[in-house]
Amino acid sequence: MPPLTPPPQLSPSFCFSQSTLLSFLNNSRSMTDDSISTNLNALATPSRTSPQGPDTLIRQPGPSQRPIPRSACDSFITNALFPAWWAREQVLDYCTSVAQAPDVDDPEASAREAYNQAGQARVESKNERLDPYSGRFFRKESRSEELAGFCERERVVEDIVRERSWDVVRSRCGVDLDESFVGGGRERPWAGAFSKWKADSRARRGNELH
Repeated sequence: MPPLTPPPQLSPSFCFSQSTLLSFLNNSRSMTDDSISTNLNALATPSRTSPQGPDTLIRQPGPSQRPIPRSACDSFITNALFPAWWAREQVLDYCTSVAQAPDVDDPEASAREAYNQAGQARVESKNERLDPYSGRFFRKESRSEELAGFCERERVVEDIVRERSWDVVRSRCGVDLDESFVGGGRERPWAGAFSKWKADSRARRGNELH
């Protein structure tokens, strides 16, 4: 079972450091999703010894052709794959909420406002008929706006990563994985299974508190 990337200590400063945020997301994807074929191959049932004796040469199937017990598949999904997905989802949810909240501690707010005002004034003073390019000015975004755009792009990446990983899981563990879940649809077949797992996980946590 692949080790899970430890969840970060969530704070606004963590979110606004996009390099740190991206490092967590990439490390988590690398440990679980990017190496999913290798992780599943490690669960494959080893080939049996030939009944004709140990000296009999038989063709050994490669790891990707060996059967994976359903119990091993279920364990990988519930203990490695889905927890990694949920950890990344929770981080993106938190950082999205940070991006939407007032950023009273933005250290560049005054300088950015002055830059944007000066740029807008410069554009308004130009004659676009004489210089068509003089009307071009790209305002500097706040770090909250940059963070919101970053989170939105990473959610798109997450959907792609999940779809790719689920295709690999289904091909190795059986397409009947989808039959017990609803709500995913053809475009997001993993969504139903993931939603059910999250609901079950929340229910278990709730029971542990009582």
